[in-house]
Amino acid sequence: MFASAVSQLRYAAGLLRGDRMPVESLARIARDLVATIREFGEPGEGSALLPGQQGATDPEVRRTVLTRGLRLTARRAATRTAYYQAMFAGLGVRPQELTLESWTALPVTPKAALRGMPAAFVAAGVEPALLALTTGTSGTPTHVWLSRREVDMMVALNTISAVLGQRLRPGHVLAYAGSSRGTIPVLCVSTAVMAVGATFVQLGTLDPEVTLERLAAPLPLPGPARQITHLTVNTSYLAALVSAAEQGGWCAADFGLLSLQSGGEVLSDALRVRARRVFGVEPETGYVLTESMPAGARLCSAGHLHHSTEFAHVEVLDPVTYRPVAPGETGSLVVTPLLPYRECTLLLRYATGDLVRRLGASPACELAAIPATSDILGRYDGPLSLAVPRREVLEILDAEPDVALPARYALVPEPGGPLLHVLARHRSSRLSARLEEAAAARGLPLGGIVLHEDLDAMPPTPPLRADLREHSFDRHPAAPVPAGARP
Repeated sequence: MFASAVSQLRYAAGLLRGDRMPVESLARIARDLVATIREFGEPGEGSALLPGQQGATDPEVRRTVLTRGLRLTARRAATRTAYYQAMFAGLGVRPQELTLESWTALPVTPKAALRGMPAAFVAAGVEPALLALTTGTSGTPTHVWLSRREVDMMVALNTISAVLGQRLRPGHVLAYAGSSRGTIPVLCVSTAVMAVGATFVQLGTLDPEVTLERLAAPLPLPGPARQITHLTVNTSYLAALVSAAEQGGWCAADFGLLSLQSGGEVLSDALRVRARRVFGVEPETGYVLTESMPAGARLCSAGHLHHSTEFAHVEVLDPVTYRPVAPGETGSLVVTPLLPYRECTLLLRYATGDLVRRLGASPACELAAIPATSDILGRYDGPLSLAVPRREVLEILDAEPDVALPARYALVPEPGGPLLHVLARHRSSRLSARLEEAAAARGLPLGGIVLHEDLDAMPPTPPLRADLREHSFDRHPAAPVPAGARP
């Protein structure tokens, strides 16, 4: 216990000084957390280990720590990366003199800049150990280089999150139903699961029917888990699983899930309800971006997205002018991952394109001490995405049984208002009327709704992570044995 306390002190001191990430101390904290819960049982409801129980931080202390973190991060970027060295030289600004007020004068880093020249953001003197690629669903995949220290730190943080957030314990079995090309999630989640003493299963994004069979299948493992107990999945693939389960007659009694984590895309309340009905457990979600890892956000019970100030500085800016939006208005998340959590690919005021609504008042919820926005509304790809946010459309489509899941739609500008083109199981006047009534109830400024039964006949629809489909030999007939060969 004394060694654990020393590790925590070293970790906190390192953060305050802006030293390199004290990974050894963080890894020790993760190991001791696992050992403590294994020996003493579950933390009580008021435990300081649980999210939201740490208490509020004095605003002046938070401001001082944040200013120091921004200065250290900006100075490192200005002296060690080609992109920001050129930027600061043109501005004539000294990074070590930045304040929260002058910070907003720095140019925003567009996503296209990182995609076009990823090497210009890699800090000199730091050895890249792993290349993380985004899925590319919003365009060309983005390259993010990570050092070995950063990878080890993310594994430690994932271990803490698995224990406290997902309530993963020895004897549990966690399945990851995400694309196997997602190197960082697979590496971090699998290593964290094994550190807890649980079992990891890489499912990938197979045909939904195959995945459902594997989730329901009994496991030949010792211990209490007779089926997969924890599932982590991309949201659009979760929608595909829900659709296949409903069509195939699966129900909650067929599965043994204790935790269902969904991420990477907007999770509507309508899909949440259908997923709970199928799997018997409430889907949980949050916000993590490859470019800003380990910075992320946690969703509270009131639906607010709470952004940790320890890992990054988060701003909500107009996606066109990049000026701060007023309370109640919609803007794009602009993120600066802070030292010492990031040391290889450095980003200042990175425009994520992810839309949120700035809250009009301090939230009253279990995470009220942590700054918050609305949940993710969608991604900015033009004025239509602000007028008709993706979340609002999905709330309508995901609630309708006659709309194929995952929901496929396209918004096409027209003089009388945008037309919403929807892929449906069948076209009918009744379905059109229900969708139009639901859209009107939400105040969506649509000019009309057009139903399609053929995806190829629709205007282009945004790609989904569920489209990153992998293949399995499970359903293939046995190959014939050549004559004369031994079976």
